[in-house]
Amino acid sequence: MDKSDTLGVGDSASVSKVIKESDIVQFAEITGDMNPVHLDEEYASGTPFGQRIAHGMLSAGLIGAVLAMKLPGLGTIYQEQTLKFLAPVKIGDTVTARVEVLEIGEKKKSAKLKTTCTNQEGVVVLDGVAVVRLPRKKRQQKYNGE
Repeated sequence: MDKSDTLGVGDSASVSKVIKESDIVQFAEITGDMNPVHLDEEYASGTPFGQRIAHGMLSAGLIGAVLAMKLPGLGTIYQEQTLKFLAPVKIGDTVTARVEVLEIGEKKKSAKLKTTCTNQEGVVVLDGVAVVRLPRKKRQQKYNGE
């Protein structure tokens, strides 16, 4: 039996994270994206944002956490993602990444998912659609210790 046997259209899951300065610095170090709008307060104060903001892909990365750990879960293979960055994420914002099943593919091997990130005020900061290969239950059980 596959994970897709219990997955249905409309199912959703989310994770939330407070974005800290250290997250931004570490993300910049890992990716090499040293854009001063993320790292230099003086520079960022002269931008339309008026202050430092988080990398858009830092928020997008939280979608991966939902996919891997909650829905569909362990063993999910991320295949495709569209993203629209709609609002900045600032240091101290709480970002909630949410994934919702839009459709299950033929033979229940893949799923199309609505992906959104919102801040603590409910403002959508990122919107998109993902396609994933669904995990096989047998492999998922191995990683869950079942």
